[in-house]
Amino acid sequence: MRRRDSGYGILDSQKREGPLARWRSLFKSRIPNPESRPRRNRAQFNLRGRLRLVVGTLGLCAVALVGRAVDLQLIDNAFYQKQADARFLREIPIPTSRGMITDRNGEPLAVSTPVASLWANPQELSKYPDRLPELAEATDLPLDYLTRYVSQRAEKEFMYIPRHRRISPGAARKVLALNIPGVFSQREYRRFYPQGEAMAHILGFTNIDDLGQEGIELAFDEWLRGKPGAEKVIRDRRGRIVENVDLVRAAEPGKELTLSIDRRIQYLTYRELKHALLESGASSASAVVLDVHTGEVLAMANLPSFNPNAVESGQRESHRNRAVTDLIEPGSTMKPLTVAAALEAGVVTPDTLIDTNPGWMPNGRFRTTDTRNHGVLTVTGVITKSSNVGVSKIVAKLGDQDFYEFLRRFGYGQSTESGFPGEAAGLFPPPSRWFGTTKQTMSYGYGISVTPLQIAHAYAALANGGRMIEPTFVKGQPQEARQVLDPKIAHEVMAMMQTVTEPGGTAKDAAILGYHVAGKTGTARIASGGGYSRRYAAFFAGVVPVENPRFSMAVVVMDPDPSRRGYYGGRVAGPVFHNVMEGSLRLMDVPPDDIETWLAAQEKAQKKRGVAQ
Repeated sequence: MRRRDSGYGILDSQKREGPLARWRSLFKSRIPNPESRPRRNRAQFNLRGRLRLVVGTLGLCAVALVGRAVDLQLIDNAFYQKQADARFLREIPIPTSRGMITDRNGEPLAVSTPVASLWANPQELSKYPDRLPELAEATDLPLDYLTRYVSQRAEKEFMYIPRHRRISPGAARKVLALNIPGVFSQREYRRFYPQGEAMAHILGFTNIDDLGQEGIELAFDEWLRGKPGAEKVIRDRRGRIVENVDLVRAAEPGKELTLSIDRRIQYLTYRELKHALLESGASSASAVVLDVHTGEVLAMANLPSFNPNAVESGQRESHRNRAVTDLIEPGSTMKPLTVAAALEAGVVTPDTLIDTNPGWMPNGRFRTTDTRNHGVLTVTGVITKSSNVGVSKIVAKLGDQDFYEFLRRFGYGQSTESGFPGEAAGLFPPPSRWFGTTKQTMSYGYGISVTPLQIAHAYAALANGGRMIEPTFVKGQPQEARQVLDPKIAHEVMAMMQTVTEPGGTAKDAAILGYHVAGKTGTARIASGGGYSRRYAAFFAGVVPVENPRFSMAVVVMDPDPSRRGYYGGRVAGPVFHNVMEGSLRLMDVPPDDIETWLAAQEKAQKKRGVAQ
């Protein structure tokens, strides 16, 4: 009864406490009593051992990290160093200037001036497309072109800004002042030619990389070029140099070159050649001046010419140095050599009579003619009157092989070895390829092709007592000399040539007051389409002064207009020789060798002035 009461008491109590109390009682009955749990052995939990384990593990990790760091930084650092260098370390060239070219008197003919070249890092520049219009406006480039140009090179780290290489430093500074990311400039050198067109064909020019392309610049490129240096630098991510690390190789400037050219004589030659071209209406012209005793080229001019400071603006055709590259049939300038060959063979003397009647002779299906019938002439008279018939009869006395070998000794059919790029050797076929009247036409300059330089070279040998010296463009360069003709014969031929510029000769316009001039005119029809056209080449080649020769000069004027000054060499090319040589003799202080004529002219001029007063 007591238990039941007790139980009912509990139930009554629970009823009184409500559902929340019942749930709390149930939850407590589920929680075990701590005192009822079995006690664990505290010896199983060693705090000091745990700490040692943790510290040991951390220590091993630290040693491993330090070891790896030492391995990467000191022992095996090549790979990572290479990767770092590839991103920031650069080896950049140190530009060097080409050697200066001067004339024989030290006057500058070609100099290198510092300029700037704009370049960009496309990877950096392409990140700022909003700045491209600004760059396009500053560089005067079409925006679409510049955008396309940069995008095509977006994976690269270097490109030149189009049309802005080797510009003035001031122009480069204006673009850099815009602070466009990825745009920079570098120092380079540009060639400058103070003499311009007058010296263009001799000097040639360099390309955008400052390498010789033509003329002396090409022939002596290795000598003039020098060796660029190199240095290692560190660039930041924008391409700017932040530190110079190491000088890899010092820059070596190019060596200077002193030419044999005299700037004053060169200008005289160019000026007079240009005047003749304008007066005669010719298509082109060339002239060469040599020092007789040294073989040095004192002047060489061609027209049309070009401006070597702005090569892109000229025509490619005008770049050709016609004096050494163009082949022409020498016309009557060949006659002194034909006569010299006959004198050497002993078949004629200066006074041998030659019958040129009736002013023509058969030449296969054609005729060899003179300008008029000169009748009976001496060998000297054949030169004086420039008789084609007379020289044809003289060469008939020579054997084919003898005539061929004689002209070969004077350099025809072979290079003069001047060293000028592109020099032509000429065309001179051997006797085995001759036929019919080949030798006859060769005697007065047809059927053989030479350069203006070869003509001047041959005449210099006649003036130098038969000694031929290889021409050179370098001052003081020793040249090989060889005896090609007996001095006595050379002197006789010079005396015959002197009559050409005297009264009764064909080149009175080439005469120079106070000096004896030996020379020869020439007029040749220009070959065209397997025959000869009605166009002409006018020549004059001569030496001055005769007594102590100093200069040899050849002048060639192509295709003069017959309606102006005519087309004969004495009228078209002779005045060029006169004007250039008169000025050159004065510039070089060459004493006159014809004092009597000079005094007579002075006296005549005084009398004229007296009458006028």
